[in-house]
Amino acid sequence: MEAFDLVITNGVCVTASDIGAYDVAIKDGKIALLAPSGALAKTDALRIIDAEGAYVTPGGVDCHVHLQEPAMFGKGSSSDTFETGSGTRSAIAGGCTTIVCFAPQQRHESSLLKPLADVHEKARGNTYCDYGFHLLISNPTDTALSELGMLKAEGVTSLKIYMTYEALQLRDDQILSVLHHARNNHILTMIHAENGDILNWLTDQLEASKLFAPKYHATSRPPALEAEATNRAIVLSSLIANTPVLLVHISDPDATYRIRQAQTAGQPIFAETCPQYLFLTRKDLDAPGFEGAKFVCSPPPRDEASQEVIWEGLRNGTFTVLSSDHCPFSYDDTEKGKKACVTHDHPVGKFRHIPNGIPGVETRLSLVFSADKLPLTKFVEVTSTNAANLYGLYPKKGAMMPGVSDADLVIWYPNHKLPDVTIRNEALHHANDYTPYEGRAVKNWPRYTILRGMVVWDNGEIVGKKGDGEFVQRHAGVLNDIWKCIGEQESFTGAYL
Repeated sequence: MEAFDLVITNGVCVTASDIGAYDVAIKDGKIALLAPSGALAKTDALRIIDAEGAYVTPGGVDCHVHLQEPAMFGKGSSSDTFETGSGTRSAIAGGCTTIVCFAPQQRHESSLLKPLADVHEKARGNTYCDYGFHLLISNPTDTALSELGMLKAEGVTSLKIYMTYEALQLRDDQILSVLHHARNNHILTMIHAENGDILNWLTDQLEASKLFAPKYHATSRPPALEAEATNRAIVLSSLIANTPVLLVHISDPDATYRIRQAQTAGQPIFAETCPQYLFLTRKDLDAPGFEGAKFVCSPPPRDEASQEVIWEGLRNGTFTVLSSDHCPFSYDDTEKGKKACVTHDHPVGKFRHIPNGIPGVETRLSLVFSADKLPLTKFVEVTSTNAANLYGLYPKKGAMMPGVSDADLVIWYPNHKLPDVTIRNEALHHANDYTPYEGRAVKNWPRYTILRGMVVWDNGEIVGKKGDGEFVQRHAGVLNDIWKCIGEQESFTGAYL
């Protein structure tokens, strides 16, 4: 029999559609063969791993990761950088083999090409896992929008825009222009949906009442702001002949309901949620002193009842993907971290200026896997396969198709063989000085992470190296045939023009 580079025997393979006992053979970085369990136990291979009956899943695909982004407001700067490789090292330790992060255009930039070139330069040769980029658009000039076709040719087939943050927020007419050009180029638009104008007004009122503590971050961003902006984004999409959009990091039941309504009506509306909306609540922001800043992210965590709605949305398909929104800021860093907003006059800081974001790329899979609230096939679907489909990586990523899929795999520990793991920041691999999940117990953790046939995480040790990761060129997303509505039409001028 043909010699393979790696063979995994005695595993239970889980995909988005099937669970079965198979051996997996890997050759030249690809899945070469799936065979009945035990069939490859004595085959010729450079290495054989006995999975001991454990689950084998496609590598995680996390398409919402922030690394080394410039400060968009306040003094904050994310702690994980490309040069150190910390963010992608953290990814593989948590079973994530592909990330898509952001190339941020700043307000003063009229083009999208330089931001993309800049992040390529930072990432090249510095990542532990495979990666791609979204364009983050804050200044949709005619020049910038005319460049979307060039971005697509370079394998960048998604962009992100904001309805909040003064340095990023777009007006509705600007959003329509972005959607128009994105549709013409088959580029998916991600939208951060919170009403920035109302948020700023509420923040001003809270500050006028001398309410500055981290817990007021949640007060300034009530669920209604997310629900209103979500509805508005859906309406704007409908005006441009139902341009596909992905509403990111949804936390609110009313927003979830509106998304479900649009999906039921046949609109190409996709939605993402994150572990912070399944495991954290706004009570965490009310920790003593400044400690609540460790949980400041946007939208803020809600309540336990909202968590149950989000879980149900994952089960019933309202949420297409579950991403981390990894955006770490060190807590004790007084220059670029959470404490950059702490002063003598404001010992609990000013919530307006607390850098928004928490780490999560390493803990995402284990938290959700261990919660036992999703069928295993659904777990794979929302953490890997759907993201690969939606963002134009499938079937190269997110699948286990012989001869087609990259050999990106996670081998978990056999059931009940691994004692519960208590999450401790000191054991994680990011460059951050805390995790919001400190002390939380999980039932399982990746035993092996395999990237294109290379074992890069082995029984608790990083064995991969910086530079193992490669840039992945993406095509237009294919989930639910989202571009089928385009048909023969090459361009679009507007639903009502």
